[in-house]
Amino acid sequence: MKMLKGVIHNLATLCTTGTPNRARSAGTKLLFSEETAEALLLSKARAFCNSTDLPKNEAEAINHENTFREAGKIRTSFDFKSYMLQKIKSVNQALDAAVPIREPIKFHEAMRYSLLSEGKRVCPLLCIAACELVGGQESTAMPAACGMEMIISMCLMHDDLPSMDNSDLRRGKLSHHKVFGENVTVLTGYSLVALAFEHMTAATKGVHPKTMVRAVGELARLIGPEGAVAGQVLDLLCGGKSDTGLEELEYIHRHKTADFIEAAAIVGAMLGGASEEEIDRLRKFSQCFGLMYQVVDDILDVTKSSEQLGKTGGKDSLDNKLAYPKMIGIDKSKEYAQKLSKEAKEQLVVFDTEKAAPLLAMADFALHRQK
Repeated sequence: MKMLKGVIHNLATLCTTGTPNRARSAGTKLLFSEETAEALLLSKARAFCNSTDLPKNEAEAINHENTFREAGKIRTSFDFKSYMLQKIKSVNQALDAAVPIREPIKFHEAMRYSLLSEGKRVCPLLCIAACELVGGQESTAMPAACGMEMIISMCLMHDDLPSMDNSDLRRGKLSHHKVFGENVTVLTGYSLVALAFEHMTAATKGVHPKTMVRAVGELARLIGPEGAVAGQVLDLLCGGKSDTGLEELEYIHRHKTADFIEAAAIVGAMLGGASEEEIDRLRKFSQCFGLMYQVVDDILDVTKSSEQLGKTGGKDSLDNKLAYPKMIGIDKSKEYAQKLSKEAKEQLVVFDTEKAAPLLAMADFALHRQK
């Protein structure tokens, strides 16, 4: 057993030889990081370990290792950059169709301004990838994915308001209220949230009504007063206070950011027909992923310029807000993000490796992103 574990580790190490930094970008051909490779190989290792003929299987594993070693590295056929661009294109087209220009024209232009601006579309992509992971189709998850982006857009618009974070830039453009005024921004946000639930329920096809009701309830819970709103409120209340600690900071990040990630993954999984065990694993995956995403966001806020980020840089420090680099330093923040990424990937080892590849790659992308 010890020998087999060593073989699996060596196989994972081989995945990063040759071009070590390539897994850290959205390159044309993704070369998985060591952690991702271990996650992909672990399910195979468990199959070996469950067999009654361990000596034979260990020999087979060693033969596989020698084969990979002769090749010099392990490549996968999964092209994350192409996957991401194709999904973003599909989401953008669906959003454009969901919010057409109609009367009152100015107000619908205001709705489309932030919604259709260039963004990473993390939540919609997670929603679709989670649906496909459990056997569902992109078309089934797309209305919910669009609904998630509508809600995200509302939150970003309201976060930027002078009474909240008071930011002038978002996604490389002027913040919504700088273009349309604060009153229109508030009303636009309300409209996008209402439209999100309407679109999700009216446009989703082939899903049992009970499943749809459950998915809607899950989404509402995670963005509501016990979810993302709770994180935002505590973030505002704790700003500038010197007696707050890591427990409060984690609560803020787990709710303010991770709850959105969780909602996207769980809703997508439910619509795709996931089992309770699969939902539980994706819940743990998304919680770790979401917290990791926000830790990286904290790091970028103090290491990148506004031009690089496409939004106002250094806002957390200027507003004396709670952030991981301020609490534990940049190096420990990076270590924590890596730990969370690894824990997230560990939840995916029981799934089909090809179907899990997008989520594994997204974890790497989120960890190593530069904006």
